[in-house]
Amino acid sequence: MKKVLAFILAMILVVSCFAGCGKNTNSDKVQSDMEYVKEKGTLVVGITDFAPMDYKESGSDEWVGFDADMAKAFAEKLGVKVEFNEIEWDNKVFELDSKKIDCVWNGMTLTEEVTAAMSCSNAYCNNAQVVVVKADKAAQFKTEEDCKNLQFAVEAGSAGEKVATEKGFSCTPVLTQADSLMEVSAGTSDGAIIDSLMAVAMVGEGTGYTDLTYTVSLNSELYGVGFRKNSDLVDEINKFFEESAKDGSMQKIAEKYKVQAALIK
Repeated sequence: MKKVLAFILAMILVVSCFAGCGKNTNSDKVQSDMEYVKEKGTLVVGITDFAPMDYKESGSDEWVGFDADMAKAFAEKLGVKVEFNEIEWDNKVFELDSKKIDCVWNGMTLTEEVTAAMSCSNAYCNNAQVVVVKADKAAQFKTEEDCKNLQFAVEAGSAGEKVATEKGFSCTPVLTQADSLMEVSAGTSDGAIIDSLMAVAMVGEGTGYTDLTYTVSLNSELYGVGFRKNSDLVDEINKFFEESAKDGSMQKIAEKYKVQAALIK
């Protein structure tokens, strides 16, 4: 009888221990993203060099652009400093989940892959993927069919790489969209597939790539900001976007960088 009683008491202790492990005490409370960012005092934004969204003026170390300026304003609203971390685009989800960055804010297309891996803001800007070729050959490449035999350079992990793959185009991944333009200018690739907003800012008359131009639009898409899964910062940024659209500050920044941006309902 004593052995049976001892066994029963032992089992009660085991069950109690497991029950205790399941309880959330104040010390075990999971910290929200908002609390985490405010406690450390910085919002770390993952970006690439992507004019007119995130870039540095010649001779300056400051990140500017439509997304950069909006990120600065959002951080100010949160009461924290902003820090920009240049990342490899293909590693954006890992950088986010490992907390090396707090959000991805860099003209990011809201693809199925992105929305499955992150909690994303409402869309704030329209975009498309376009073909960039040498200006003196542009007349040869006016349709998708014209482009089917080209060898494209695309940013690894980008919407440009995705659309190239979907359409069966031959492509070589490079580190950034800017690198893809260098490949075309150097003649090592026939064309590049990049964001239309970047194409407007980076190629043609008055840019650093006067020898290039953009021709075919391959799709239409939307930009959003990505956070860790279930982040409470998503609701906060959606409120920020709504307020910025209403008070005109979003449009003012858009006009500064010649971006067709507005909160997409």
